[in-house]
Amino acid sequence: MKRQQEPEKENNERWLLTYSDLITLLMIFFVIMYASSNVDAQKYTQMSNSFREVFGGGKNIVGETNSVGTSTPKETINPQTDEFQNTKEEIQKIIDQNNLSDKVSISEEAIGLVVSFNDNLFFDKGKADVKEESKARLLDVAKVLKNIKNNIRVEGFTDDLPIHTKEFNSNWQLSSTRASNVTEFLVEDGNVEPTRVTAVGHGEYKPKVKNDSEENRQKNRRVDIVIVNDKYNSIGS
Repeated sequence: MKRQQEPEKENNERWLLTYSDLITLLMIFFVIMYASSNVDAQKYTQMSNSFREVFGGGKNIVGETNSVGTSTPKETINPQTDEFQNTKEEIQKIIDQNNLSDKVSISEEAIGLVVSFNDNLFFDKGKADVKEESKARLLDVAKVLKNIKNNIRVEGFTDDLPIHTKEFNSNWQLSSTRASNVTEFLVEDGNVEPTRVTAVGHGEYKPKVKNDSEENRQKNRRVDIVIVNDKYNSIGS
């Protein structure tokens, strides 16, 4: 006679296996999350530099890190700064040696280095031919310009008083012709590379100050030689 098999007892603790698996998975998940939020900044920087070298340069995608591991912006150095400073000093020397501080000013602006000449330094009233006595000073400036690689803009400006002469029907024509004549002198007499120079006439429409007095009108009648920053070189071509 076969022995009767006893019925299998119900295991009420089987759910503990599933529960322990779930706890283990959750623990692994949180460990991964924690590790991801604490990236080794030094290793990340090394990896960034490696990619940068492989793919041909470019800016670093991370900055320097401080003592607590947070990223700080990496200071960028503008290679133009020293060149502009040297150029500015050379032109300032020309201004000082020829006592032209009341007729010539130099300033650093977003577009580049701007050398501004009062119109009466180069031109007679209502005329556009460069005066003979001023050509030597312009030639001194050309010697500086031909030794730099930046593009150059020669810009003519007038005041708001209308002009109607045999030569010029408008301030547009006067300012444009003056800028062109200065440009031609820089190229033909000063040997500045012509492909780097552009002449522009603005007429009365870009005043430095309001045209509300003779003194201010004199400030607006000018020719600017702009040594264009590399960032804006497409504007100067």
